[in-house]
Amino acid sequence: MNIQARFETARESAVREVAAIGKMLADLVRTVQLIESEIAAQEERARVSDRSDVKYPILARTLIERRDNLKVTIAALEQRHGERALHEQMAGAA
Repeated sequence: MNIQARFETARESAVREVAAIGKMLADLVRTVQLIESEIAAQEERARVSDRSDVKYPILARTLIERRDNLKVTIAALEQRHGERALHEQMAGAA
C-alpha cells in the first residue's frame, strides 16, 4: 500500500471544506425536494392532506419528520458554509 502524507495549508483546507459543504448542501436540498414530492404523492393517493386526520398516510408522517430534520441540518450547514467561506476570503485577502 502506498500511503503518502499530504500537508495542507489552512487555506487549502478551508477551500476543500467549503467545496465539500457546498456539495452536501446541494445533495440535501435535492433530497428534501424528492421527499416533498413523495409527501404530496402520498397525500394525493390517500386523498387526505390534513395531518390531524386519522387516515393521513403513515409514510407521509414519517417523511415529514425526515424532511424537517434535513431542513435543520441544511440550516446548520449553510451557517457553517458561510462562516468557512468568509474565513477563506479573509485568509485570501491577507
